[in-house]
Amino acid sequence: MDKEKTVIKPLNNQRRRDFVDWIDACLPSSHLREQQSTQLQPLAGDAGFRRYFRLTGQPSLIAVDSPPDKENNPAYIAVAMAFQRHGITTPKILAVDFSRGFLLLEDFGYQLLHAELLAGALAAGDSPERLSAANYYHQAESVLLAIQSVAADPRVFLAYDQQRLQAEMDLFADWFIARLLGISLVDHEREILSQLFAVLIDSAVSQPQVVVHRDYHSRNLMLLEDGALGVIDFQDAVIGPITYDLVSLLKDCYLRLPEEQVIAHVLAYKKRLEAELPIGSIADDEFLRWFDLIGLQRHIKVLGIFTRLSLRDGKQGYLKDLPLVIRYTLEAAQRYPEGQPFYRWFIERIEPLLPAQDWYSDWRSAGEFSAQQRGEGDKLQ
Repeated sequence: MDKEKTVIKPLNNQRRRDFVDWIDACLPSSHLREQQSTQLQPLAGDAGFRRYFRLTGQPSLIAVDSPPDKENNPAYIAVAMAFQRHGITTPKILAVDFSRGFLLLEDFGYQLLHAELLAGALAAGDSPERLSAANYYHQAESVLLAIQSVAADPRVFLAYDQQRLQAEMDLFADWFIARLLGISLVDHEREILSQLFAVLIDSAVSQPQVVVHRDYHSRNLMLLEDGALGVIDFQDAVIGPITYDLVSLLKDCYLRLPEEQVIAHVLAYKKRLEAELPIGSIADDEFLRWFDLIGLQRHIKVLGIFTRLSLRDGKQGYLKDLPLVIRYTLEAAQRYPEGQPFYRWFIERIEPLLPAQDWYSDWRSAGEFSAQQRGEGDKLQ
């Protein structure tokens, strides 16, 4: 395992000098520096290999070190331009060096949508915070409708096909089961996974296919000064199932909505889809099944990805989010006959091993807030 570990290291001296020289050469004349020399203020990154830096001044800018051997920078630019042509707010691209993987972008600021939705979740009754959060969900769904209206150009967006869906779910057995829990699956266990994965793939490819952001959640949406929502981390966009991004938003791996609210949002969004996109009429039960099953595919994948981010890339913080992802996974699996063999196997074979893990908390209550947490939330209002 040690040989495969890829810890993201700071910029080495030469690359840092090259990066700073490139930034100096590309800074627009309208940018007013606060200091004579360019200062790189490191920012928290995403799940990839990109490093982000804020350049203070007026206006502040974001410089990105995105190694071209690890990140698909042309895809980032192509998707950004496709989104911007359709009125979706993504950071303006001020300069790019494809050969070295350097980018200079508009700065969307500090305010992730996650903080606003969390305040709403912590609030009680019909408080302004809760009503505001409901409005933000509606706004995020409007942006999602715009994304799904983008032309599904195969020159820009790869297909979210059977092979890609399967490869993602294979991460579950490779990383979560084998490397994190140390379990070697036997043939009948692999058959349980194989049968479920076939159902999930069939459901995914049978849905209407649209442009999919692929990680459309509250930490990839930013509240801008003018009240608009800015979209980030979109470079992996594909052509795929119409419910995929809706799951990412409403079954957020970092924030849980009560199930009745999720269902209400899903069915309201379905009506908007039917009115605004040429998809015809879809029965509520069928749409909810699509939503649940693609959510099951996504969360099985995420169990593998979060584990890999910890074990391979040294990003241990993702492990604390596993209990909520497990909850989403098991709730969806238990809901449908095709998922119940997986659910029973997980409860009997996997669950007894989880309490020994440092990151573990009871998945049955994952994502819920205690009375104390809600009280602390009230104090902030």
